[in-house]
Amino acid sequence: MTHPPQDPVAPKDGDAPTTEHDDAAAADRSAQAIANDVVARVLARAGTARTEGGTVHVAHDGDQLDLEERTALRRVAGLSTELEDVTEVEYRQLRLEKVVLIGQYSGGEAAAAEASVSLRELAALAETAGSEVLDGLLQRRQKPDPGTYLGSGKAAELADLVRAVGADTVVADTELAPSQRRALEDIVKVKVVDRTALILDIFAQHAKSREGKAQVELAQLEYLLPRLRGWGDSMSRQAGGQVGGQGAGMGSRGPGETKIELDRRRIRNRMAKLRREIKDMAPARATKRLERKRHAIPNVAIAGYTNAGKSSLLNALTDAGVLVENALFATLDPTVRRAKTDDGRVYTLADTVGFVRQLPHQLVEAFRSTLEEVGDAALLLHVVDASHPDPEGQIAAVREVLAEIPGIEDVPEVVVLNKADVADPEVVGRVQRREKRTVVVSAHSGEGIAELRALIADELPRPDVEIDLVVPYSRGDLVNRVHQFGELDHEEHLATGTLLRGRVDEALAAELERVAV
Repeated sequence: MTHPPQDPVAPKDGDAPTTEHDDAAAADRSAQAIANDVVARVLARAGTARTEGGTVHVAHDGDQLDLEERTALRRVAGLSTELEDVTEVEYRQLRLEKVVLIGQYSGGEAAAAEASVSLRELAALAETAGSEVLDGLLQRRQKPDPGTYLGSGKAAELADLVRAVGADTVVADTELAPSQRRALEDIVKVKVVDRTALILDIFAQHAKSREGKAQVELAQLEYLLPRLRGWGDSMSRQAGGQVGGQGAGMGSRGPGETKIELDRRRIRNRMAKLRREIKDMAPARATKRLERKRHAIPNVAIAGYTNAGKSSLLNALTDAGVLVENALFATLDPTVRRAKTDDGRVYTLADTVGFVRQLPHQLVEAFRSTLEEVGDAALLLHVVDASHPDPEGQIAAVREVLAEIPGIEDVPEVVVLNKADVADPEVVGRVQRREKRTVVVSAHSGEGIAELRALIADELPRPDVEIDLVVPYSRGDLVNRVHQFGELDHEEHLATGTLLRGRVDEALAAELERVAV
C-alpha cells in the first residue's frame, strides 16, 4: 500500500492546465461508461471500518486568515486503510479501488470537528464497499463552488495528490450535481463518486430479498437518470428527416432519438415496472401486519443508525439468529421475530434497515413500504451506539428520516444505548441527560437486557376486556389464544368445558362470547 505524505497539501494558484488531447479523450468516453461511473460497480463485501483516532488539522479560525488559507485543502489524519483492515473481506475484486476522500465545512473548530466525523464515516462507507482509503482532505469554504465543488485551483491541487498517491477514485462527502462531478472528473482525470452513489452501491451489494433488490434498483435508477450524458449526433440511434419523419418537411429533420434519449426512456420504463412490482409486494406485508393486529399481537420496532447493534439486540431478545456483522448496512431486509414477556404475552420484534447521515432521499422513498413497520409499532426501540464519539448526531440523523414516516409521532420511543461494555461512561451520561427515556445495554455481554425486557413488557398494550365464561372443549383453539394473547387469572376444567377468568382484547372477547356455554 502506498502511504501518502503527512504534510498538508501546499496551495497552488490558478486552474489546472488542460490540453486539446485531454478534451478529446474526455469526449470519447461513451455515455454508458459515464453511467457506470455514476453508480459504483460492485466491489466486495464489508471491510472493517475504523472510527477512532486522528484529528482535523485546521488553523485558528478568524478574520486573520486570507482567502487562500481558508480554502486550502487540509488532511484528516488516520483515514488511510491499513492492510489488515481489508484482509478479512471474503470476496472482492482482484484490485481494490484506491480512493481519496474530500469534504467541505464552513465555520470554526466545531464545524471542522463535525466535518471530520462525517469524513471518517465516509471512510467506513468506502471500506464497506471494498475500497482502500489512501487519504482524506477537508476544505474550509463558505459554500461549494457551483462548477467544480472545490474551485478550479483546489481541484488542480487534488489532481496532484491523486497522481502522487496513485488513487483511481475520488469520493466526495456530499451529493454532487451532475455538472460538478463531470467538471471535477475532467480535472482530476480519475473517477469521481459522491456519497449518495457510494451508499447506493453498498445497498445493492447487501440486498437479498426480491423486494429489497427492487427497492435498491429503483433508487439507483432515480439517481442515475439525471446523470446520463451524451454528445450530439454521434449518439444518434434513429434517423431524422424523410427517413425518420416520413417526409414531414423542413424543420423536422434532425438526428432522431439519440442514444441518451433512448437510455432515458428505457430507464423510465424500468422504473415504472419496478414501482409496479414494489406496489404488488406491499399487500403481502400489509396482510401480515393485519394478521398480527387481528390476533392482537403488538409489534416492537427496532430502528437506529447503521452498525449500532440492532441485529445483535434482536438476537439477544429473541435468539433469532439474524446476521450480525461489524459492517455498515449488513441488514437491509427487515426481520420480524416473535418474543414473549415474562408473563407470557406474545409480541413481535421488527429489525429495520439502518440509517446514516445524508441518507439518499431516493432510498427513503424506495424503502417507504419497509419503514411502515415502524409507523405501525406499539413501541420504538431507537438503538444508539453508545461507544461512538457523536451519538447525538446519529440520533438526530435517525429522527430526521423517521419524521417522514406516517404515524410515527404516535409511537412511544425508548433510546437504547447499546455497546455499554465499550462505551465512555461520560458519553452515556450525557445522552441520558438529554433524552427522556433511556436504557443502557450491551447486546454482546448481556448487560441491561433483562431491564429492557421488563421495560418492553410494561410498555406493551394490555388486554382490557374482562371475561368470566366457559368455553366448550371442542374450541380448544380459543383457549390456546387466551393463553397466548390474554392475561389469565383462573382456569378450571368443568364437565361442560373450560372455565376462564381474565382479560383479553375486544376481538377475542367477541369470539369467546359467541361460543360460551
